[in-house]
Parts: sequence; C-alpha cells; structure tokens
Amino acid sequence: MPAHTLFCTVVVLAAMACCLSAADPQRQPGNWDGERRRMVDEQLRARDIRDARVLDAMRTVPRHLFVPESVRADAYADWPLPIGLGQTISQPYIVAFMTQALGIQPGDRVLEIGTGSGYQAAILGMLAKAVYTIEILEPLADRARETLTGLGYRNIEVRTGNGYLGWPEHAPYDRIMVTAAPDDVPPALVQQLKIGGVMAIPVGTVSQELRILRRTTRGLETLDTLPVRFVPMTGKPKD
Repeated sequence: MPAHTLFCTVVVLAAMACCLSAADPQRQPGNWDGERRRMVDEQLRARDIRDARVLDAMRTVPRHLFVPESVRADAYADWPLPIGLGQTISQPYIVAFMTQALGIQPGDRVLEIGTGSGYQAAILGMLAKAVYTIEILEPLADRARETLTGLGYRNIEVRTGNGYLGWPEHAPYDRIMVTAAPDDVPPALVQQLKIGGVMAIPVGTVSQELRILRRTTRGLETLDTLPVRFVPMTGKPKD
C-alpha cells in the first residue's frame, strides 16, 4: 500500500473513532457513570441478572476505584482483572450472579471469604445490614480497608485472617460469600451459617463449579451450580 494511502486510511479511521465517541458519550474514557450504566445494561440486565437491588448496587459502586491504575481503563469490562499478589477482581457478571443468588435482605449479616480488592464487599454492603470480610493477604486487606473507609462504607469490617476458619465471633451468618476456591466446602463455614442460610462458594482444583448451597437441619442442599474459574483458596489447616 502506498504511504499516502496508508496515511489517509489512518486519518479516516481516527475520524470515525472521534465521531463514534462523540455520538456515544457513555464510551468516553473516564466517563465512569456511563461505563457503569453500560456495564449494567449490556453485561448484567441483558443476561439473567434481574434483582433490582443488585443492579442498583452494581450501578452505584465505583468499581474503577478498586483496581490498580494500570488496568483502570478496563474496570467495567466483562472480564476479571489483576489486583496484585497473584489475585484478581472477578468479572462484573460473576459478582452480580453470586450476589443475586444469595438473595440478601436488608437485615442480613454476611460473611465474605476473600476480600481481595474490597469491591464485592462494597456490593454486599449496599444490600446487607453488616458485612464481615476476611482476607489472608495482609497488604490486600489493608488496601481494601482503606478504600472502603475512604468511600464511606461504615457497615463493612475487614479482617486479616484464614478464611478456612471463618469469623466465629460474629456467627451465625444469614449469608456467606466465598470468592476463592477450596477443594471442598470448609466445615467451619457450614457451622457458621444459619439454618436456612445460603452460601455461594466455588469448589474444585483443576475443574471448578460455583455452588449455591442452603443449610438445612439435614445438611447442605444444592440450589444451583455454574462452571467457574477462581484463584485457589489458601491456608487450609493440615488437620
């Protein structure tokens, strides 16, 4: 292709991009409100997320403030993002799916295992009375606590600790959310879930499935499953 033709092609493509951006202000870089609305409409509402409270929380919480600046431009994209120390923030759809599956009520007390960036805790905090979230990696726990506090979330308590052991001081919980995958459901989490309470937990090693479980007087009842891929849950006690 002649050089002048290539130059003209680049100019035309750049002009088209400018026109598209001007025609759709929601797609302007840094238009975070527009990005959140588009995320909700295209990734969540267009699929199977129907809970109005969940959609409102996803539309409200500033996801871009929970990710490193190096990936902030993709904060509302439909895929997970790295947050450091080998950990990730789940894609928005998985966050919404797990939250909707729990059916959180305004008076509920929720335990989260795997704070990560703190984004999922913020979504839970919009829906529940109180959220207790545990992160085994202290730098992530500290950063999440700082972010959540800075954004004004007062019903979320962050703790550095081993998620396999849960948080017995505040048990029993109405709902439990686990955002890292153990090879089986930790017994301590089952014990800390109320009878009638619901847990969302990815389970498995090479192959994983997200299980939505309800605790009954007879044990755990499986409500739903979904193939997923989460980071492994660490810190399993040897006994």
